[in-house]
Amino acid sequence: MNVSRAALACGVAVSSVVLLSGTAFAHVSVQPQGEAAKGGYATVHFKVPNERDNASTVKVEVTLPAEHPLASVSTQPVPGWKAAVTKAKLAKPLQVHGKRITEAATRITWTADGSKIAPGQFQQFTVSLGQLPENTDRLVFKALQTYDNNEVVRWIEEPKDGAPEPETPAPVLKLSAATEDHHGGGAATAGTGDEDKEQGHGTEEKAAADSTDTTARVLGVVGILVGAAGVAFGVLAGRRRPGASDGPRASA
Repeated sequence: MNVSRAALACGVAVSSVVLLSGTAFAHVSVQPQGEAAKGGYATVHFKVPNERDNASTVKVEVTLPAEHPLASVSTQPVPGWKAAVTKAKLAKPLQVHGKRITEAATRITWTADGSKIAPGQFQQFTVSLGQLPENTDRLVFKALQTYDNNEVVRWIEEPKDGAPEPETPAPVLKLSAATEDHHGGGAATAGTGDEDKEQGHGTEEKAAADSTDTTARVLGVVGILVGAAGVAFGVLAGRRRPGASDGPRASA
C-alpha cells in the first residue's frame, strides 16, 4: 500500500513539473533576430501561442512603447493574416539620420484573414523596427490576444527585476550595447548578401538556443522520472528486506 502511495505521489509530482513547464513558456513573447542594439534597427519576432483547448486566436494587438517612440516600423507578410500599423503625431519630433520625424507607430494589429492560431499551435509575427533608443536597456510591448469566442487575454503586466513573473507578463525586448555603425541585427540594406548572412547567423543562434532549451527540459523531466523510479524501488526493497521482526514470524 505504501509503495502504491509513493509511486502515485511521484507520478503526480512529475506531471505537475511537466504541466508547469509548459505554462511558463505559453505567454506572448518577443525575441530579436540576432541582436537588438541600442541606437540601431532590429528584426524581431512576436511569438503568439494558443493557450485554449476550445478556441482559436483570431487577433493580436501589440502596443509600442510611447516613452520610446519608433519612427520606422514595418511588418512581414503572414499568410492568412492582415497587418495594420497605427501611427500618431509626436508631442516632441525626433531627429533620425538628420531627418525630422513628426509621427511614430503606436500599435500593430494582426487580424485573421483565412487563418487562425488553433489549439496546440503558435504563430510568429515578424517586425522590422527602429531606431532603437539609447537610453534604456529594454522595451516593453503590451499585447492583447483575442480568441474566436470573444475572450481577450491582456498581456500587459510589466515584469520587475527580482520579482516573480506576473501571471500575464508583457513581451519584453532586451537591448544590447550600441554598435559603432548603430545597426542592430537584421539592419542591413534589403537584398544584400550581408543581410542574408546576418539573418542566417541569427536563425542558427535562435535554433541552437531553442534546441538547448528543449534538451534541458527533456533531461529535467527524465531526471525526475529516474528519481521517482528510484524512490519507488527503494521503498519496495525496504518492504521485502527481512527485518528484526521477521525472525519470530519465521520460527513461529
